[in-house]
Amino acid sequence: MREYEFEPIRGLPEHLPPGEEMLWQGTPRWTALAQRAFHVRKVAVYFAMILVWRVLADLFAGETTAEVVVGALWILALGVVSIGGLLLLAWAMARSTVYTITSRRLVMRFGVALPMIVNFPFAQIHSAQLKRYRDDTGDIPIILVPSTRTSYTILWPHVRPWHFSKPQPMLRAIPDVPKVAEILSGALSRFVAESGKAAEQSEDRAADGQTSGATLHLDEVAS
Repeated sequence: MREYEFEPIRGLPEHLPPGEEMLWQGTPRWTALAQRAFHVRKVAVYFAMILVWRVLADLFAGETTAEVVVGALWILALGVVSIGGLLLLAWAMARSTVYTITSRRLVMRFGVALPMIVNFPFAQIHSAQLKRYRDDTGDIPIILVPSTRTSYTILWPHVRPWHFSKPQPMLRAIPDVPKVAEILSGALSRFVAESGKAAEQSEDRAADGQTSGATLHLDEVAS
């Protein structure tokens, strides 16, 4: 995990080493990110309830029509500014985010004011899951091996919600998510197969019962 200023390749801080190839690259859909990460619909419902309550309270209190309208406009303006700010933040975050799957790793580039990049080599990935939504987008949470540590705060919103003790990086609000999941599944499977062959050729690893690489369980989670 590191900050960077120069991108020789979009979404990557450096050129890929020989033998490693880019398989997929994409960004979150900002409208889906706004709904599921910033909860703009819930915020809109909240302000709508406050607006109705304020209007009814003023009417029952005997306020004039003008006073009722003024009170309602204040709440409406606050709601518009709040929701607009969340939408703008979601758009900016989606625009600054690039997810990259190569034949050897998963790379996340994110950050509006302070761009950061996080590499997750396949050897650090234990499994992945798939969650699809009705808007044809979805999330792919990544379960890391126990020895890999990462930060929930730094990764947010590109992390599975509520998993604080063992954060799970997540490709979030991805369009055409089944295709992306298939690409990641195939890349992980090939990596595991290659790692298994390499382990068989190593007498030391065979003696210790160790293998290098992830075990793939790409499970679909109901939305």
